[in-house]
Amino acid sequence: MKRSFVAFAEHVTRATRSIPPVRPPYKNMLKDPSKKYRAFQPPKMQSRKWPDNTITKAPRWLSTDLRDGNQSLPDPMSVEQKKEYFHKLVGMGFKEIEVSFPSASQTDFDFTRYAVENAPDDVSIQALVQSREHLIRRTVESLTGAKRATIHTYLATSDMFREIVFNMSQEQAIAKAVEATKLVRKLTKDDPSQQATRWSYEFSPECFSDTPPEFALQICEAVKQAWEPTVDNPIIFNLPATIEVATPNVYADLIEYFSTHISEREKVCISTHNHNDRGCAVAATELGLLAGADRVEGCIFGNGERTGNVDIVTVGLNMYTQGISPNLDFSDMTSIREVVERCNKIPVPQRAPYGGDLVVCAFSGSHQDAIKKGFALQEKKKAQGIEDPLWRIPYLPLDPKDIGRDYEAVIRVNSQSGKGGAAWVILRSLGLDLPKSMQVEFSKAVQDNADALGRELKADEITSVLKKHYNYNNEACRDIELMEYDVQKFGSERRVLAGKVKINGQIVSIEGTGNGPISSLVDAFSKLLNVRFAVSNYTEHSLGSGSSTQAASYVSMTYNTTDGKAYKWGIGVSEDVGDSSVEAIFSCINNIVRSGDVALPEISK
Repeated sequence: MKRSFVAFAEHVTRATRSIPPVRPPYKNMLKDPSKKYRAFQPPKMQSRKWPDNTITKAPRWLSTDLRDGNQSLPDPMSVEQKKEYFHKLVGMGFKEIEVSFPSASQTDFDFTRYAVENAPDDVSIQALVQSREHLIRRTVESLTGAKRATIHTYLATSDMFREIVFNMSQEQAIAKAVEATKLVRKLTKDDPSQQATRWSYEFSPECFSDTPPEFALQICEAVKQAWEPTVDNPIIFNLPATIEVATPNVYADLIEYFSTHISEREKVCISTHNHNDRGCAVAATELGLLAGADRVEGCIFGNGERTGNVDIVTVGLNMYTQGISPNLDFSDMTSIREVVERCNKIPVPQRAPYGGDLVVCAFSGSHQDAIKKGFALQEKKKAQGIEDPLWRIPYLPLDPKDIGRDYEAVIRVNSQSGKGGAAWVILRSLGLDLPKSMQVEFSKAVQDNADALGRELKADEITSVLKKHYNYNNEACRDIELMEYDVQKFGSERRVLAGKVKINGQIVSIEGTGNGPISSLVDAFSKLLNVRFAVSNYTEHSLGSGSSTQAASYVSMTYNTTDGKAYKWGIGVSEDVGDSSVEAIFSCINNIVRSGDVALPEISK
């Protein structure tokens, strides 16, 4: 009552006290950003079809980790690291890999030659080049002899880049793009000496997302006419959000406009290349696919200039969780992440979708409880012989095992975790399915330990807490040790237990009566310790299967102390269910003695 009055008084005091509102100082930001920035003006669409579309198949994928990703690194990859990364990409199933800017350096040229010599027959090696003759010639030289090769040229087409960076008119830009395309054609598919290679061509109207859509269409039509693609080998028009300037739906509108207005659409492959300046690269890519894109360019875990490129892992596994194969293998996510981190020398964020350390982990009590129930229902159906292949686990859109993660890391425990979290760890570590009332008490013990340490508890620490707190199998303390016992049956209801225990090195006889072995043993302890014990909860279940099956028993016993009624739990495990229940009772009694609530009897020597 006194504590409640104090709390009430504190509330009243706060209610009568005034704390003035905090006004941000706006030291650097403008209160009215419209004076400095202008909203992007999206194209006017008379109608759009993409909102009603769905993704039903995987796109063509291009990894640009070794080019766009590498050029953004503070410490670019060595040749050996590039080789390791290249083979990891091939192993994951990438069929198109942009490996370098071969005209930029001898190192890039040499690595391009390595990729050409070591790529499987179905993998196309792509190289980026500026629209300059000597650079194009050097790039074609680097790819000569490849089974499949793609030359990728680009030209800035947005008004801002044309006017500020290149001082080039739209007409000049078109002429430049056509000139470069004709030269690439002359040096590749029109050159009789280059016919052993399947040559493809990619053109990027750079900063497409900020380019007037009519001009983007105009320059690409001119490039297509110069290249003359076929249905079998379409021209690739990469329509990049080089810099994100608007919401993803605007990008989708631009893609749909281009897709529905470009001529000879069957001879065109529309590729997306989304950067993440506004944090929307994945969404823009997915909406771009809805709008008609055929191909996705990006990096593993979204590496790239500034805020990075689109994360191919996220886009691919988003499809996977919708029942669509991405045609990329992410089965060993840990290995993929290790290669990426080692070669990029940049850590993958712990919260990165699918690949981060913490993405399949739950700390919140309610989340843990829901996940635990999901797995329990799954196991129940399996035990009943019900075949249900669909993955339906709360809070986990992807089965961690599909990407090589185990279930041990799904639930992790800190001071915020509820009963389900600690119980899950014990179930996975020891096979013990703790009774619900025991889970509540155990979670409090775990939270107290986590609070005291100020950090998350690891699985071995949680099992240690359990073994100590509940005197698991009498491992923590064994003040009273069972030597032998026998239970005699008298009539249909009465059982008499006679046995011997060791206390402080002395053998003591015990005897108790009840309607079964457990009640008889409890009665014997009541007499021995001069305290009335009663079993308030008893649960048992099997551990393991086959010849290695054991039994686990949980006993909660109540007793009276000077402060009122108290209770303690004990846990026993044995190959025999009868022995496991006896172990649990001894575990509980020893736990009570250790707590100081009940004293050992004085034994005369």
